Parts: sequence; structure tokens; C-alpha cells
Amino acid sequence: MIIGITGVTGNLGSYLKKRLKYKEILYFKKRIENKNDVNCWIKKNNFDSIIHLAAIVPTVLVNQNKKQALKVNFEGTKNIVDAINKYSNKKVWLFYSSTSHVYKFKNKALNEIDKTDPISYYGETKLLGEKYILNNDKNFITCIGRIFSYTSKKQNNKFIIPSLVAKLKSKNNEINFQNLNHTRDFLPIEDICSAIKILIKNKSRGIFNICSNKKMNLQDLVIKLNRKYKKKLTFSNNKNSSVLFGCNKKIKNIGWKPLKIKYTDYLLKKI
Repeated sequence: MIIGITGVTGNLGSYLKKRLKYKEILYFKKRIENKNDVNCWIKKNNFDSIIHLAAIVPTVLVNQNKKQALKVNFEGTKNIVDAINKYSNKKVWLFYSSTSHVYKFKNKALNEIDKTDPISYYGETKLLGEKYILNNDKNFITCIGRIFSYTSKKQNNKFIIPSLVAKLKSKNNEINFQNLNHTRDFLPIEDICSAIKILIKNKSRGIFNICSNKKMNLQDLVIKLNRKYKKKLTFSNNKNSSVLFGCNKKIKNIGWKPLKIKYTDYLLKKI
């Protein structure tokens, strides 16, 4: 099987690159928003499967340059879809990495049929990609993975958990955290990778949440991590709150098994 991967220099892409065991894996190394580059890549290679990960992800970066984020996240996806439909001589399995940001905040485990209502501009760009894929899947099998929050060693401080850990690691003995009364759904990067591997193995079709099905309050998380750093903590501006976590029953039903480890224990060990 010939597999193509976009976004291989990113966090998830570089991790997945080392763990996919297929004979022929070809990486897209040019600009995803350049239509000619994408067309040449699809025309040149007889792909069986494509894993499309290329995106601008941290909401901080997306909000700093919304125009560029739209180009990469949506127009780049459109380029992939159009090129497959025009140039591929076989039915391709296409995995699109989407996000939990396509959902609206809700105090229940979100499942794949829940209404979409993006909570961020990043979510808007990814939902546009989802819709374009679903409306134009002529020459490919669609598999969309709505990835909830995850952490890896390579993430920088523009991601939430690395930013919290960096603050705990600072030289200050007294640390104030603001606006942390939010609940999210976190997975280790290993679980994201194993989810993609089971989806490609089964050639799964449709939309799948990739999530823990567990609620993690950010303030509670910081308190637990502080057992290692032993700082004096204060919390302020915690009046606003939001909840975003998912149901993973659908992907578990096809054989996915996440790591059996408490997320705080994982962070203390890995981050």
C-alpha cells in the first residue's frame, strides 16, 4: 500500500512518521496551499491512502494571521480533494485531521452526530474543510478524525499544557493562574497515533471522535502537576467556564484501545 502524508513536519506528523509500518510512505514537503505543488504530488504517485495532517493549529497562531490559516487549513484541503478527484486512477482512502473545535461547548460528552458550531476561528477553518470533503468525495473514501486536545514533548508554549508546565517550571515560588475554570478532553499523542493506525487498517469511513471520554478541569490539572514543583498557587478570573469533551464509543467499537494511564501521571512522566 502506498501512503501519502501531509504535515509531516508538525507535531503529530513527525510522531506518526516514525510509527507507521508500511513499505512505501511518501511525504508532501511543499506548500499545501500551492495548488500546482499538490497536483504534481497526487499525479506523480499512485496513492492508496492519504493522511492529511497539514494545518496551522494553535489558536494563538491562527488568530494572529487568519488569512493564512484559511489558506492552509481550508484551501490546502480543497487542493488535496480536487487533485484526488482529478488525477487519481483509483479510489483513495483519505484521512482528514479535524478538531473538537468544530463543536460548541456543552456539558455532556459530544458524539459525532452532535450539531457543529465552531468555538474558534481554527474550528471554522477545519469545519470548512470537513464540509468540502463530504460534498466532494467522488474518488475517495472519507474518514474524518475530530481530534480533541493532546500533548507531546515537542509542543511549544503556544499550546495549553506546555504553557502551564512552563509557568510551573519558572523560578517564581508564587504563581498566579488566570481563567482556568475550563474543562477539556486530553489524550497522550500515542493515543492519537494508534487511533489513526486503526482507522487506516480498517479503511474506516465517516466521522470519528478521537478523545478520552473524560473531563479534565484545567485548574485541577495544575494543582495535581504542582505536586512535582511545590509552588504556592493562586487562581483568579475564574468566573467564566466552559466544557468540551467527547464520546469515543464509535472508534472503540472498531478496535481502538487508548493507553491505560491517568493523564496527570502521564504528564508527570513525559512532559
